[in-house]
Amino acid sequence: MQGLVTVFGGSGFIGAQVVRALAKRGLRVRIAVRRPGLAYRARTLGDVGQIELVQANLRNPASIDRALDGAEACINLVGILYESGRQRFQTLHARGAEEVALAAAARGITNFVQMSALGADPHSPSRYARTKGMGEMAVRAAIRSAVIVRPSVVFGADDSLFNRFASLASILPVVPLPGGGSTRFQPVFVGDLAAAIANAVTDSSAAGKTFEIGGPRVYTYRELIELTLAEIHKSRPLLPLPWPVASLIGSLAELPTKLLPIPPVLTADQVELLKSDAVPRDGALGLAALGVTAPTAVEAILPTYLYRYRRGGQFADTSKVSPTGA
Repeated sequence: MQGLVTVFGGSGFIGAQVVRALAKRGLRVRIAVRRPGLAYRARTLGDVGQIELVQANLRNPASIDRALDGAEACINLVGILYESGRQRFQTLHARGAEEVALAAAARGITNFVQMSALGADPHSPSRYARTKGMGEMAVRAAIRSAVIVRPSVVFGADDSLFNRFASLASILPVVPLPGGGSTRFQPVFVGDLAAAIANAVTDSSAAGKTFEIGGPRVYTYRELIELTLAEIHKSRPLLPLPWPVASLIGSLAELPTKLLPIPPVLTADQVELLKSDAVPRDGALGLAALGVTAPTAVEAILPTYLYRYRRGGQFADTSKVSPTGA
């Protein structure tokens, strides 16, 4: 078994898969999370004693330093899709990433992977994308050899993408399409992204590079909604929304975030983010450069988890379902 890798945010949707991928490569893994008591199942992702849990909060530099004690590499996956309470974009994406990188640099750790996002830009009008870009800059300033990974939207059994679409389509009479649904995405399977991140840790040639990660095909927002409807066997009218209207609805959706676990619809910042495509640039390093040469298609994975939104679940009759979900 090889050296120790500390993974900040290693118990989440993407983090759990990254931990599993690292464990498969024989690495010891320390998962740094705010609430270790809620992540106890993460220890089962590897062999006995291979994975440990420690408490760390990106708002507490001392806890970050403790989590890095004895580590040879560090992966920072911490991120949020919307702000709630003390969990703010600036605190986690920008200052938090900087604190982790500075603590790693102080301990001489140069093998560092920062997960960002496509569209990350310190000058973006979206707070999410802007703070992701600020985090990238801070990490590279602290550790020149840091690897930056920018995925498009990520899908898998516990995702916040297709599960969200399916949930909304199950309760709304119409499905809104901000900006007409023309925004383009290149969804990447969480298992492929995790393998790429694990390879970035073990492949020294990745040092100092930025990777833009997308799956095998580009889809519009409308096409992703249509795929979801077809998979859950529901027919819903698709309602194009002008950007100003979508932003207004998003602003109202942000009001109850202190009371609800997630906003009921897209927030205003997410609407702003939708105004730009999330597709890797031509010529950018991607999955293949990190050893993932056969990316997984959306259509191969959706049936494995969206069935639960159908009437009848996995036992639903599929013989009379049209390709558009009618």
